[in-house]
Amino acid sequence: MDRVALSDTLEFSRIVYGMWRLADDSDTSPAHVRSKIDACLAQGITTMDQADIYGGYAAEEVLGAALKESPGLRDQLEIVTKCDIIAPMGKYADRRVKYYDTSAAHIQASVEASLTYMGIEQIDLLLIHRPDPMMDAAETGGALDALIQSGKIKAAGVSNFRPWDWHLLQSCMTNKLGTNQIEISLAARDCFTNGDLAHLQQHHISPMAWSPLGGGSLMTEGSAVAQKMDAVAQAQGVDRAAVAVAWLLAHPAGILPVMGTNTLSRIAAFSDAFKVEMDRQTWFELYEAANGQEVP
Repeated sequence: MDRVALSDTLEFSRIVYGMWRLADDSDTSPAHVRSKIDACLAQGITTMDQADIYGGYAAEEVLGAALKESPGLRDQLEIVTKCDIIAPMGKYADRRVKYYDTSAAHIQASVEASLTYMGIEQIDLLLIHRPDPMMDAAETGGALDALIQSGKIKAAGVSNFRPWDWHLLQSCMTNKLGTNQIEISLAARDCFTNGDLAHLQQHHISPMAWSPLGGGSLMTEGSAVAQKMDAVAQAQGVDRAAVAVAWLLAHPAGILPVMGTNTLSRIAAFSDAFKVEMDRQTWFELYEAANGQEVP
């Protein structure tokens, strides 16, 4: 498995295991969670992606139970988590409205809670989950710098930020933001032309891609792009998912797909994407099929 350096001190596996559905599985036992992590490790996938809100604020604790049952497992992993979304459920069930909180007090409290739930001493990468229209960039940036300085987090980044959001927060920080996790797939292609990927490439930032299979839509629909993926998959002896991920891996931005599933057989097949030969013409054939028209 290829590895990508996000900073001088932080390196991720090229494919990341997304744990947003971890608490939704019918079996959340430590043993079953460990089996998913082992299926990842067998392929060289060492980076686990979490968020405080996943599973109604329960997924981090599910992971923590598995780590507690397997001493030494934490040392084999890089753990990403996110904060700032507060929704009226779980521990925030008393809130009147869904909102974002990027105040220093909330970020610090969220990190402490995440460390406790997962039973770890340091988060490898903390992401601000959504751009906050009420963000005080100096306060937010200062809180992230302080958490890095304290050793509670190794690095900080963002998710779903536009370039101007990125620059505002970065301008108020001493440490460099490590990544921007955005939606990228054959079903979500705006970033290729709206400046999001160009901005990250300009600043030598490797993006993380959430929902690389289009939230499952690319796996179920019978559209032109699905038919084209099937043709490539059949010719190369892989499944449609491998083609969809290979399409992202081929891009020069160095995209890190975040793959989320609870099915062990699908987890075991993540690395099949590296078997796919994705030349420029094949990339554009898929892009054309997804757009429904040839490029201008």
